[in-house]
Amino acid sequence: MATTTIDPQTRIARAAVFVVFALNGFLLAMWVVHIPAITDRTGIAHSTLGMFILMLAGAGIVGMRIAGPLADRFGSRTMVGAAAAITAVSVLGPGLATGPVTLAIALACFGFGNGALDVSMNTQAVHVERAYQRPIMSAFHALFSGGGLLGSLLGAAAQSAGWDVRSTLSLAAVGGLLVLAALVPRLLGDTGSVADEPNPDPLSPDPPNIGTHAQSHIPPGHRQDRVAQDMGDGSETPTHTTASEPAASADRSRRVLTLAAIAFALLLTEGVAADWSALQVRDHLDVDDATAALAFGAFSGTMTAGRFATDRVAGAFGSVAVVRYGTLIAACGLVLIMTSGWLPLTLLGWAMCGLGLSGGIPQIFTAAGNLGSSTAATDMSRVFSLGYFGLLAGPSIIGWITAIVPLTIAMVVPLIAVLLCCRYAGVVGPQRK
Repeated sequence: MATTTIDPQTRIARAAVFVVFALNGFLLAMWVVHIPAITDRTGIAHSTLGMFILMLAGAGIVGMRIAGPLADRFGSRTMVGAAAAITAVSVLGPGLATGPVTLAIALACFGFGNGALDVSMNTQAVHVERAYQRPIMSAFHALFSGGGLLGSLLGAAAQSAGWDVRSTLSLAAVGGLLVLAALVPRLLGDTGSVADEPNPDPLSPDPPNIGTHAQSHIPPGHRQDRVAQDMGDGSETPTHTTASEPAASADRSRRVLTLAAIAFALLLTEGVAADWSALQVRDHLDVDDATAALAFGAFSGTMTAGRFATDRVAGAFGSVAVVRYGTLIAACGLVLIMTSGWLPLTLLGWAMCGLGLSGGIPQIFTAAGNLGSSTAATDMSRVFSLGYFGLLAGPSIIGWITAIVPLTIAMVVPLIAVLLCCRYAGVVGPQRK
């Protein structure tokens, strides 16, 4: 199949989405690195801060659920602009807060904007990926990590220079708005585009006739699997008679729920690694805090690197292989973590876990955004919100279990989660006839 030339507008849109993802990571990091200064300024206790962070996450889920239908109605380009503007402006709120009430309001606004931006920018990324006709979603998520790293470094530098938190966050807000003003016009317009196109969903139980136009919207890894199915008898695929609308809607809902469950399991494991990896190494191997911190470094380093490489792997072998073998690698890493008594092997286990998880979530979001309906953003918001809940619930579940068993034994929870993802990885790929 000949390679389709990518028009300049699409290339510009891809670069703009890269910057949007990086901007999201940057703004989130600016809040995180200033948490100590903000808690001192507002005089809140750590327990109160924990409650406020949970409230921020809850507001994020609300933003996700609202942004999905709005993106379907007005287009993801419009929603990216609105949500990113809310996020950029509201990042200043915690810096201006002078007490618990004002901080709570500021974090609710920031969480809402961040959640809405998550859904809208990933919906826009799906449209750009469809125009590119090959997997590029993982690179967007890698840029989010890169933006977070940049925000962390600049925030730390500002604090080292003695800058007031209000000044730093004001510059971050103004800079974010200026970048946003330059980016939004360069994003792709997508209102109604999913509904108007042939169903690009590789999970459809009854795929449409695969002509040249329909194939052009299927990533190569999916395309190879479908060609193998549809040409088994050497004949063209017969024209399909569309199933009843209620049955199609019910099938899409089941697939959305399955994708959401896998996202929940993957992000649960990621949340456990983020919050418990250092403690697991310290308690299990009896090392100092500085050495134990290497565990999260190994995890996050391989996850970032893996996301830069995942698109090529998905293009060559398909999204199912990325999820199935990635979660298998993560499972092997968790087994190594639970059984190893030697620091280098334990760090290798956390590195394998990060590498294995790196490509899964982008494939889930791509599949959710390509279900071939006019409610793509709404479908993504459902997957997002349940997955995000897993990111929050994972660390809490492990904390409860550690009241009964040692922390290392509690790692059986994420191990079971990734094994289930490995078992049901086929949901992100072509539906067998």
